[in-house]
Amino acid sequence: MYQHILISTDGSEIAQKGLDHGLDLARTIGAAVTLVSVAEGVMPYTSDDMGLSMSVYLEYATNQKRAAEKILADAKASAGLVGVAVDTVCLDNVLPAQAIVDTAGERGCDLIVMASHGRRGIRRLLLGSVTSEVLVISTVPVLVVR
Repeated sequence: MYQHILISTDGSEIAQKGLDHGLDLARTIGAAVTLVSVAEGVMPYTSDDMGLSMSVYLEYATNQKRAAEKILADAKASAGLVGVAVDTVCLDNVLPAQAIVDTAGERGCDLIVMASHGRRGIRRLLLGSVTSEVLVISTVPVLVVR
């Protein structure tokens, strides 16, 4: 069966379902776990007309990184409660789906577990879906929890 599971989380309520399911699966089959969270980044763009400085973007990036680290700390605590040891990976300034797939490959994971927000129609078109993209580009199985 699976030896090493990568569980992706963004700290949302729906992502918690994916985390819980992935941790239960890992505990049941004795698999290693890597938890990953991606800090949302922005491409720095400023103009004199906007009156924004690079410091605004740097502050945003720092806050996003801190939030992702807190998400991982909380997820690691959840893992400890069910008796699963985990490694954590916090990524920033990357495309989330590609980073998740790349991390799975680098860590030798043979399953990715993640939740889906289940957006449909125009909301999915406008907001995108990291889960859908992972499904398309991953070479390892992906378990989607809803």
